[in-house]
Amino acid sequence: MTPSNAASSPDPTVQPVPASVVRQVDAADTTLHNPKRAVLSIGGNVGNRLENLQGAVDALEDTPGVRVKAVSRVYETKPVGVEQDDQPDYFNAVVLVKTTLPPGSLLERAQAIEEAFERVRDVRWGPRTLDVDIVSYQGVTSADPALTLPHPRAHERAFVLVPWHDVEPGAEVPGHGPLDGLLASVAEQGVTLRSDLELVLPD
Repeated sequence: MTPSNAASSPDPTVQPVPASVVRQVDAADTTLHNPKRAVLSIGGNVGNRLENLQGAVDALEDTPGVRVKAVSRVYETKPVGVEQDDQPDYFNAVVLVKTTLPPGSLLERAQAIEEAFERVRDVRWGPRTLDVDIVSYQGVTSADPALTLPHPRAHERAFVLVPWHDVEPGAEVPGHGPLDGLLASVAEQGVTLRSDLELVLPD
C-alpha cells in the first residue's frame, strides 16, 4: 500500500469504533481538566514488534493525565537512514491522546515507556525495541532542542503521515500544511499496511 492510496481510498475492511467505546473514552475525558490533544508516533523493529507497540498504547493509557482517543492501523516500513538489509523492518502506528500533561512531562513519560521496553540509544538510526515520539501537541510550535514541535521530520516521513491520516485525515502538521498535501511528497517511501495485525484501544 502506498501513501497516496491511503489518502485517496479508505480501506472498506476498517470498521468504525463502536459507539459504546466512544462514549467510554469521552467519559474518561471528564476526569481531565482542560485537556490538550497530542499525536504520538510509535514504532519498533526488535523483539515482538506488535506486543511492544501494544504495550506502548497500554502504558500511555495507564499514565495519569493521559487518555488514548484513537489508534491507527499497523504499518510495516523499511528502516530510515541505514542500508535496507542491515536491520529488520519496523512496525509503526500513530496514537491520538488527550492529556493534561505539559509537553515536557509527556516527553518524560514517552522516554520512560521506551526505557521500560529496554530501548537502547547507542547508535543513531540503530535498531530499537520501541520509539515513542511526540509528533504534535495542540498545534504548538517550538524550536526547543529538548522537544521540537512539531517533530522536525514528521512532515517527511510516510511512516508517520500515513497512520496519522488513518485516524485524523483532516489534520495538519503545524507549519507544513494538511496531511493530504504532504502524503503526495512521501509517496515513494515504502509503507505496507499489515491488515492481519491490530492494536487494541484500551478499555
